[in-house]
Amino acid sequence: MNALGTMKKTRRQQGFSLIELLIVVAIILIIAAIAIPNMLASKKAANQASAVSGLRTVTSGAVSYSVTYGNGYPPTLATLGGLGSSATCNVAILIDPVIASSTQKAGYQYGYSGQGGNVVTVPAGCSTPGFNGYLLTAAPISVGLTGNMSYCSTEQGILYFDASGATAGSQGACTALQPVQ
Repeated sequence: MNALGTMKKTRRQQGFSLIELLIVVAIILIIAAIAIPNMLASKKAANQASAVSGLRTVTSGAVSYSVTYGNGYPPTLATLGGLGSSATCNVAILIDPVIASSTQKAGYQYGYSGQGGNVVTVPAGCSTPGFNGYLLTAAPISVGLTGNMSYCSTEQGILYFDASGATAGSQGACTALQPVQ
């Protein structure tokens, strides 16, 4: 103790040494190196699960559209979506408006094309004829980053996947893939 009654601080009480700080930073970096790849893998798996769910919803919506309006399968994804309180043949309000309007959701790009020609008789109130069949696809926006697998479906309602992430170009190419279990 000095004359004022206070104790002199020893070197150890002044703070952390540079070595101690570097060790803490190194430990944090090691933990981050382990956690970040697992987090990215989890994000890809969540995107893929969302794509499968989105395809199932659109497939169900296309069948509901066909049964409800008698206009075959919808002419576009936008026809299945929409906002509002009353559904029509032109704005069915059956699917997520994000998929219907932007065709992108959760790292996947959705595609829809009519197949098998147009319906011959267009019901009253429908501005565009529907199709006799369709091809619905969902492919990762960036293969390996937002997802690894692409998915597709036809009017049969079976979902198929391609592990390479390539988009099926036709109904035949889609049904040649393995079905989602």
